[in-house]
Amino acid sequence: MYTDFSLRVLMYVGAKEKSQLSTIQEISTAYGISKNHLMKVTYELGKHGYIETIRGRGGGIRLSMDPAEINIGSVVRRTEDDFYLVECFNCATNRCVITPVCKLRTLLRDALEAYFKVLDGHTLQDVLVNKEQLGAILFMK
Repeated sequence: MYTDFSLRVLMYVGAKEKSQLSTIQEISTAYGISKNHLMKVTYELGKHGYIETIRGRGGGIRLSMDPAEINIGSVVRRTEDDFYLVECFNCATNRCVITPVCKLRTLLRDALEAYFKVLDGHTLQDVLVNKEQLGAILFMK
């Protein structure tokens, strides 16, 4: 959910004009997501340089870079704790008895690589091509 919320925050602020600020409350209301969750998400997005925070009265958040520079694969990698689809992906904690002969691990590793190959080929700009439609839904609440 953390990655989902991160991508939705980026889409929300990216759908606005560059000069417009968004607030966590607006985003929370638009998506029906807890304000507390979004505060954590926006803090991390700011730490990674995706958004900038303007404090004080009339403050808010906005993208700190062009949407074409925000790679979706990079966002997903930075916002997920790990990609241990199965126990054997984590060598430190793996206790699966079939690991030495299991072919599922290779299949899932290949699938994960394909997943990231697709995500790495897209930017936030790609998911904002229908920015007007997104805005019509998100900003009308």
